[in-house]
Amino acid sequence: MDADRFTLDILREAFLAVADEMFVSLQRTSQSPVVYEVLDFAVGLTDPSGELVSQGNGVAGFLGPLGDAVTAVRETLPQLQPGDVVLTNDPYAGGGTHLSDVAMVRPIFVGDELVAYAAAKAHWTDIGGKNPGSWSSDATEVHQEGLVLPFMRGWRAGRLDPDIVRLVAANSRLPDQAVGDLLAQGACLDVADRRVRDLCSRYGTVTVRSAMREVLERSERLARAALADLPRGVFEAEDLADGDGLGNGPFPVRVRVAIDANGVHCDFTGSHPQVPGPINCTWTGLVSGVRTVFKALTDPREPATDGWFRPLRITCPPGTLFTATRPAPVGAYFESTEIASDLVWRALAEACPERLPAGHFLSVCSTSLTARHPATRQPALLVEPHAGGWGGGEDTDGESGLVSVGDGETYVIPVEVAEQRYGLRVERFAIHQPDTPAGAGRHRGGRGLVREYRILGDDALLTVAMGRHDAVPWGRSGGRDGSPNYVEVVSADGTTSGRFGKVTAKTLQPGDLVRIVTGTGGGWGAPSERPDDLLAEDICDGYVTEADIAAFYRST
Repeated sequence: MDADRFTLDILREAFLAVADEMFVSLQRTSQSPVVYEVLDFAVGLTDPSGELVSQGNGVAGFLGPLGDAVTAVRETLPQLQPGDVVLTNDPYAGGGTHLSDVAMVRPIFVGDELVAYAAAKAHWTDIGGKNPGSWSSDATEVHQEGLVLPFMRGWRAGRLDPDIVRLVAANSRLPDQAVGDLLAQGACLDVADRRVRDLCSRYGTVTVRSAMREVLERSERLARAALADLPRGVFEAEDLADGDGLGNGPFPVRVRVAIDANGVHCDFTGSHPQVPGPINCTWTGLVSGVRTVFKALTDPREPATDGWFRPLRITCPPGTLFTATRPAPVGAYFESTEIASDLVWRALAEACPERLPAGHFLSVCSTSLTARHPATRQPALLVEPHAGGWGGGEDTDGESGLVSVGDGETYVIPVEVAEQRYGLRVERFAIHQPDTPAGAGRHRGGRGLVREYRILGDDALLTVAMGRHDAVPWGRSGGRDGSPNYVEVVSADGTTSGRFGKVTAKTLQPGDLVRIVTGTGGGWGAPSERPDDLLAEDICDGYVTEADIAAFYRST
């Protein structure tokens, strides 16, 4: 090593501080509520070879794309200069997820020496395509989902390319937001460039690069040490991915997880081929989903780096639901990414009961509502995820109203922001009590939420992509399964549509009510084993009734 242990530890913390400052910069300067309220983005630093050394994470599902994006940029545009910034959102070319998630990469030089890369990936509210919000549940190819940015220089030698600005603005229904997010991401990369060069000025580039190597090696050591506490063996799980939005499905998927002294191998061979609708994900989405559970199993508190995932190996042939090939649609890729997480989770839940609960509502429950704002008459476009119920655990009830595993540390859009920005009225936002024994168990599943939007403007359209509508969250060790995610529309005359999980550009009228309901998580353990004192608390809190107890808990 080229520096003492004390200095290397200072630099390790400094890399985390750089990522944190990037994160705050992007949050405060972005123009889209899905970025600055939901935190649907991630930022980070890599070493010169593209391995991630620090990350500021909103979305856990971005645990894979940042390093992959840098690696792809290095291979595609190897002659970058100081001040260059590359844009890409291609789902099939290194770090891609879906077209709404735009990655930007900037090399960081000290003199002529490349010392690091800064990367940021954020969800832009609209980047074109056939439907508002740039995703749908009925797309049949990726070209219907928006503008593709194939590794393009947005900045050259520190100067913003006006052609890129015009291209982005011309292809977005919300050009001010799209250009604003473009500039915000560029600004957070500039923050990283200044801070890393400051570190090199203070400690020297040799020491900074040594610290990056040490970060990766330390992460690997800690991950391998944590693996020693996991059970050895082979664990398998099968499940169903929900329909693809075009009337096909559900689709069988499976995983085989092998844990030995060398690490963890997750093999998805035998899962369903890619499908006509947009629930497919590409390789990066699969990797992100598996990494999320691997990190939770080993140590969720330690910072994520690419070194942490060196003991993890993933196998899946091309052309499956998890490894779609061009030009399959991937606008709702998060559904397959999350079911990949859930498969590994389910395979290991019995073997690691102290670490993994029963199944949760799983889906991002992505919702897009567009209408003319009744006050301004301008188009308004709400794009948001929803929170729901998590499964009961070996020693605790499930959490209620928590975002899904792939959403990580993100949030729903606050009621006040939704009403002010989009001209909707939120008439209800509450814990949902299903009319079934969903989630009953010794430790019951957490409850989902119900959120109701009253449409006040004209030209309103609803697009929804929800998983776990057909296949509900799974119970464990005798616990009952959870309840489905669904949407229903109540017309102004009081008639109610059927419950559905996917729809694209459904026409709404002023006065219509959109009711979004997320599922209850699965229960853990036989309901008959639930202690009387906990049942008494459930009655007091309104989670169950005396009739529920007689029917679902004391009758078994």
